Amino acid sequence: MSWLTNTLSPVGLGWFGGFLTSSIGKKVLMAITGIFLITFLPVHLLGNLQMLNDDGGESFNLYAQFMTHNEIIKIVSYSLYLSIVLHAIQGLLLWRQNSSARGQNYAVKVTRAVATNASAATRMGWLGTILLIFILLHMYQFWLQMKLGNVPMASYGGEVVKDLYTPVMVAFADPIFVAIYVISMVAIAFHLWHGFQSAFQTLGLNHSKYMTFIRALGKFYAVIVPFGFAFIPVYVYGDAMGWW
Repeated sequence: MSWLTNTLSPVGLGWFGGFLTSSIGKKVLMAITGIFLITFLPVHLLGNLQMLNDDGGESFNLYAQFMTHNEIIKIVSYSLYLSIVLHAIQGLLLWRQNSSARGQNYAVKVTRAVATNASAATRMGWLGTILLIFILLHMYQFWLQMKLGNVPMASYGGEVVKDLYTPVMVAFADPIFVAIYVISMVAIAFHLWHGFQSAFQTLGLNHSKYMTFIRALGKFYAVIVPFGFAFIPVYVYGDAMGWW
């Protein structure tokens, strides 16, 4: 991890580098990128739900065509990729920082509250690592193959688009991939359970008037959105197996 610290050092990036490498800077950037990713997930879920339409993949493929060719969406997408990278890097740096601090604190017998925070940070670090690996595999299997792979084509009303529906259906027919996908969604759920409200608290948006609502919304979001993502491959696999 030393190369990350050196790359984001105050010398290399000036005052911004100093901000990024400070404890508050890491947490603020984690919160901002986390909220951006939180707003993206429901949009991505709505698109994925198009796979459940009984139209041979037409609605999903047209959705994918729009998302990959609209200029505004493309800018948002590249911003999203950058956010994922920054979120992952800052998360790993915070994990390392908290792990080091935890070892030093235990040497002087820290309080139970500090130990609990360190334990929570460790769990978030492991969950974040699992999710980063999943995202990389997910982008390799679908996004990169769409850009560079031999994806079949489909025609709808004279419009020829890439048939991304077919490779997704093939992947969701594999029980191993479905299991990995569902386990990753469980990890996302646990990550969001803590991260949703933590992001608002880090940015100072934790007023007593609405923090109770944010906590409730965060827990609802942490359950419903990952469940929606996990439901799709399970349903597709069950349909292929003739379960329903």
